[in-house]
Amino acid sequence: MASRKIAVRVECCPGYGGEQTPQRFFLGARAVQVDDVIDRWPGDGHGYFKVRGDDRAFYILRHETSGDDWELTLYQSQRLNDVQPTSI
Repeated sequence: MASRKIAVRVECCPGYGGEQTPQRFFLGARAVQVDDVIDRWPGDGHGYFKVRGDDRAFYILRHETSGDDWELTLYQSQRLNDVQPTSI
């Protein structure tokens, strides 16, 4: 399965150790406020942030450390997690 890169515009503030930490990002014209940074980890020349947006969805944002390029690498709707199995 081929992955599709989705460029996003991200507004940041200095976080842990001065690292740029996402506060809000834009999917087209729609702004998503970051409610929580759940995890962060380094990659080769980039960093990843797993965040929960104000829409209760989960996102993984990839930041190129050599510039200011950001990509959305994962989206998971909270609605999938709200579905509870039913017993017969």
